[in-house]
Amino acid sequence: MSACVPTRTPDSTHTERVHPPHSPPPRRRRFRIEGADVSSAIAVFLIALPLSLGIALATGAPLQAGLVAAAVGGIVAGRLGGSPLQVSGPAAGLTVVTADLIHRYGWRTTCAITVLAGLAQLGLGCLRVARSALAVSPAIVHGMLAGIGVTIAVAQLHIVLGGNPQSSVLDNLRALPAQLTDLRPAAVAVSLLTLALLMLWPRLPGRAGRVLRTVPAALVAVAGATAIAALAGLTQPRVELPSWHSHALAGLPEGPVLGLAAAVLTTTLVCSVQSLLGAVAVDKLIASRPGLPARVGRSDLDRELLGQGAANIVSGSLGGLPIAGVAVRSSANVHSGAVSRNSTMLHGVLVVVAALLMVPLLELIPLASLAALVMAVGIQMVSLNHIRTVTRHREVLVYTVTTLGVVVMGVLEGVALGIAVAVAVSLHRLTRTRITHDEKEGGHHVHVRGQLTFLAVPRLSRVLHQVPHGTHVVVELDGSFMDHAAYESLQDWQKTHTAQGGTVELTGRRAGTGADTPHTESTSTEPSPPTSTGDPTSSPASALTPTTTSHPGTAPSTIADCRCRPWTPWRNHQCEGPASAPVPDSSSAPSASPAGTSGTDGAPNPADGHPAPASPLEPSEPTEPLKSPEATESTDPTHNTEPTSPSEAQEPALALALPAHSIAPFGSTSLGGEPSAQQLVRGISAFQRNTAPLVRGELARLAREGQRPSQLFLTCADSRVVTSMITSSGPGDLFVVRNVGNLVPLPGEESGDDSVAAAIEYAVDVLEVRSITVCGHSGCGAMQALLNAEPGGVRTPLKRWLRHGLPSLERLADDGRPWARLAGRPPADAVEQLCLNNVVQQLEHLRAHESVARALRDGALELHGMYFHVGEAQAYLLTGTEGTGEERGGVFAHVGVPNASA
Repeated sequence: MSACVPTRTPDSTHTERVHPPHSPPPRRRRFRIEGADVSSAIAVFLIALPLSLGIALATGAPLQAGLVAAAVGGIVAGRLGGSPLQVSGPAAGLTVVTADLIHRYGWRTTCAITVLAGLAQLGLGCLRVARSALAVSPAIVHGMLAGIGVTIAVAQLHIVLGGNPQSSVLDNLRALPAQLTDLRPAAVAVSLLTLALLMLWPRLPGRAGRVLRTVPAALVAVAGATAIAALAGLTQPRVELPSWHSHALAGLPEGPVLGLAAAVLTTTLVCSVQSLLGAVAVDKLIASRPGLPARVGRSDLDRELLGQGAANIVSGSLGGLPIAGVAVRSSANVHSGAVSRNSTMLHGVLVVVAALLMVPLLELIPLASLAALVMAVGIQMVSLNHIRTVTRHREVLVYTVTTLGVVVMGVLEGVALGIAVAVAVSLHRLTRTRITHDEKEGGHHVHVRGQLTFLAVPRLSRVLHQVPHGTHVVVELDGSFMDHAAYESLQDWQKTHTAQGGTVELTGRRAGTGADTPHTESTSTEPSPPTSTGDPTSSPASALTPTTTSHPGTAPSTIADCRCRPWTPWRNHQCEGPASAPVPDSSSAPSASPAGTSGTDGAPNPADGHPAPASPLEPSEPTEPLKSPEATESTDPTHNTEPTSPSEAQEPALALALPAHSIAPFGSTSLGGEPSAQQLVRGISAFQRNTAPLVRGELARLAREGQRPSQLFLTCADSRVVTSMITSSGPGDLFVVRNVGNLVPLPGEESGDDSVAAAIEYAVDVLEVRSITVCGHSGCGAMQALLNAEPGGVRTPLKRWLRHGLPSLERLADDGRPWARLAGRPPADAVEQLCLNNVVQQLEHLRAHESVARALRDGALELHGMYFHVGEAQAYLLTGTEGTGEERGGVFAHVGVPNASA
């Protein structure tokens, strides 16, 4: 059985649908094309028509070949491909390859090579290796496209000037001075007009310009230049479309076997990589359109490869150009509102109609106008954004070598050269280690950047032995791998230095196994060897982490006892210390002591000299991408946080007097026995030492480029709700607004406090966030205060603020309006019910703000409701509504853990 055909296994759970024996069979659903697909197909067709002719002209192929490829790419690849909204056809990235094949083997053999490349793509799709094509370095892909773009631009420049291009870039450059002395004014005028329209049309101002810009600039440029050339009577070469009866089809390949094999390999490589990268880019565009990802789904790259192979077989057989996914047309398809593959297929049908019925109009187009259009496309392939990206990732050398290799030697040779340089650069980075030694504030700092292998042992040993005896040394291992030779060298020096009265503090990028401290100071404790010197994810620092953390003759350091892992998913982010006295249950008084103290969970206090046990729930390795360690306010997971009633312990009602011990004067002692000022300094010090080096680069980028958060997150000021932790977000991800009760005052009801309205306006109009989330939580003291509030009394600032929550309370009391509810269980009590209703009510308040209402009308904004149950550490999302308008209720659905195999 073919590897492409999946075998069907019997499924005992599957029940076949049958209709009653005496009833007519169910009517088949009629084929329908939605209006959005029709408009998108027309927009893509108007772009594809001139570009297909221009690419055919640039390759030297018959101009009908471009139309054949555009039609086949739309119909065949659109129907069979795995990326429904990607538009395939003749691509500028294939221009250089196809032109070289035509020059070497002729047109009929080039068509045969296209067919063989399609068969090769079918084979790769059956082997399901599409994902492996994405392993090619982006610098190589961008360099290849840039080299192709330079080649296209230089060749088409000759046609723009009224001449004929040569066979190679170097020949075209050598012939350029002679061409400049022999300009054809008519060709130059038409080309300049085309380029001017191409650049100015997307920049038309005003409301009229917004309407006119819906017509593609490429179509306007070619049509405008054609009309003016016809009206002015300019004589110059124009498009010639011979009769379809004389159109050349594919023939048997003729030429050396090795040369033909290399040609098939090159065509397959360029077509496949460009199509697969295009499918990934289309997925990103789809993700930015609300509601579309659920309808279209992610691209099936193996199916996309099969569809591209089938399209190339058909196109080559019918005498068309090679086919690949085209970024310009795919982007236009998504942005024009396409919702299914019907738009791609309909655009192919329109190309067929144009090729059969619009030949007289197409033959009016000047070749210089098409050449100018393709030259502009070639220039755009040298993307400044790509250059900035490879520069930021230090891959300029790979990009430059690949570009020059494609320009000078050809596509296949340039890509091979780029791969070789990329491998060399990777090996250089793997073996390159920078070791520096500085003396700071009476101590010594040795910084090791890069992987620590046996090649770096001589330099490491030389630097370490420059450190004076009996001094304090900080050794920072800024790498993810240390082999056995480097480990033994560092271990031997550590033993010698501590034996001579010195102290050693080892810090690393990540902690690994064993004692999990981010840094340690050792005296003479024997470090345990790494579990596997070949594991690149094992941390050098953790492998050499001793258990003793104090200076000789001093008490254990509270900072050294901190077992927080910096810049990782939150893992009991508290410094464990021995307890000095029993303390109240933190779940019933979360504000009793400042966040981060170990006294809130009954942990031992370091001042008593008892070691702190490691949390049994603490994993030895991070299991998620690195995120911000903002969460320092929850209790130890070893502490029993189960509620004693169906509802978890409530936060003290905010309308009541706060406990006298909840706010300690600066410099006073907290319940954990540590002065609050020292606690603050300790936290800042831990950040500067452990986290700041890891986030400094990202924060520097955000400082340069400014913040561009995707979401406004409006939640309560409760210390137990840690936004970065429950959303797995980091710097620059969320624009956060916190207040008591996660309230959104209605416009005009702020009474002088415009802070929330200002934040909403700034987020929507300036930052252009794509969504706003209102997040409530269980045990909210503001909601408890609303329920317990008594009329009259002194109007304190807190009471004045909580009046913005009265609509939520009225909603709860109105029997005619459905209550918000949790999916799967009823609310635990009235407080939880009010918390849920409050989220839905504040979303209605949001819709009343002008900036939000305008963005919702334009489809540029989404509103989300969220509820976080503190005691369960469980998030719920508002997924359904009951009724409309003022009768709206809501269902908060449980957010589960995704299947690891998905």
